[in-house]
Amino acid sequence: MRIVQGIEELKALAGQELGLSDWFTIDQERIQAFADATGDHQWIHVDVERAQRESPFRAPIAHGFLTLSLLPMLTQGIYTVEGPSARINYGLDKVRFPAPVPAGARVRARVLLADVEPQGEGRWMMRIRTTIELEGSERPACVAESLALLVF
Repeated sequence: MRIVQGIEELKALAGQELGLSDWFTIDQERIQAFADATGDHQWIHVDVERAQRESPFRAPIAHGFLTLSLLPMLTQGIYTVEGPSARINYGLDKVRFPAPVPAGARVRARVLLADVEPQGEGRWMMRIRTTIELEGSERPACVAESLALLVF
């Protein structure tokens, strides 16, 4: 885990990669649980036999939003910033899903600190570009630009 000591060190890291997560398997059980939690039961995600027969991917695939929802879990062990009293999820600016994630595939997160901008006294906005890599694929499963507000 990379430990960033305060805002000055964080600002100096703008434009640099912060790290890479471990690989994580997205299995059919997780895909089904996500479908149950969200009500999105499209056959391409949950009907294994039909997906093997009819899907262009020849297997069920994870929901794009399931892949996106893994960002906190995948990135939590990559870095931490010491000093802020709060870190607030401020949202997403851009999200893409360039490659499907077949059930059983492994993914990992690569995190780049795009920039850090002042937002008023003691508040800083981090723009974080996370690429969720798909093992064995040249294209990533997801590329997301997220925003986090740090309050010091």
